[in-house]
Amino acid sequence: MVASDVALGFIFLSQTVVGALGNSSLLLHSLVLYFTGGRVRHTDLILQHLIVANLLTLLCRGVPQTLEAFGMKDFLNDFECKLFFYLHRVGRGMSFGSTCHLSVFQAIKISPENSSCSEFKVKAPKYIGFAIYLSWILYLFINIIVISSMTGKKSNNNATSLRDLGYCFSVDSNIILRSLHATLVTFPDFLCVGLMLWASSSMVLILHRHKQRMQHVHKSSSLTSSPESRATKTILLLVSTFVFFYTLSCLFQVCVTVIYNPHWLLVKVGAMVAGCFPALCPFLLMSRDSTACSHYLYWKRNRKTLDVRRNV
Repeated sequence: MVASDVALGFIFLSQTVVGALGNSSLLLHSLVLYFTGGRVRHTDLILQHLIVANLLTLLCRGVPQTLEAFGMKDFLNDFECKLFFYLHRVGRGMSFGSTCHLSVFQAIKISPENSSCSEFKVKAPKYIGFAIYLSWILYLFINIIVISSMTGKKSNNNATSLRDLGYCFSVDSNIILRSLHATLVTFPDFLCVGLMLWASSSMVLILHRHKQRMQHVHKSSSLTSSPESRATKTILLLVSTFVFFYTLSCLFQVCVTVIYNPHWLLVKVGAMVAGCFPALCPFLLMSRDSTACSHYLYWKRNRKTLDVRRNV
């Protein structure tokens, strides 16, 4: 085992552990808040599914990559290889879909009363759950084709066109199946990108217009310091980070797909870039949103009050 493999192993291990801990802590906080009767926002349901998707993406790619980098060879059989790649693709898709839902919902939420989106303000919260679960079904369905295109190194596969992806092989299918898979996978992605661009530009425009109005109206409270504004800025940061890493990941994915025998470093760096957003996402949310700290302090203050009353 060479030094480069050890270095890559530690990078994958750090990315997976840190990302999994961050996402798990946010998910735990959200569940505690829900079961203790705390104030739950409409966006919290979307964030919960985003966190679960991030965990799927990290664990199903980061754990095998870490084991393979530390010298374990052929440790996945054919079924495990298909399952890990399938769950990773589903988690990646749902991470995309949840970020899209988050940005669109927030754009509708802060839209002015006289805008074209005003009529959706009341209806949008009712359909959040339906949209999220429909996305899960969609990505579970369109990624089924991944099962037929992956095989474990332990299996006795007689296919002549195999791409070495480290701990698994990718089987080159015929042009019809490749085209079908590319269409099914890219169409929801392009749709989500378009919706995110529309939502992000709308939110930026709304905040800019409100800031201009507040310059002429001397008020201490404004949208720029409101919880809605902070949530909007958090989502804009989340979307821009996601688009950046998604674009890089797509470039690496295209290179790995086009090149017949891609270099091992290209495959590893591509997997590393794909795990950056799921690992950074919870820390972006925690750095911009102080609700976790405020809810903890509120719980602690109430706990002290209850203890005092019991002692009395």
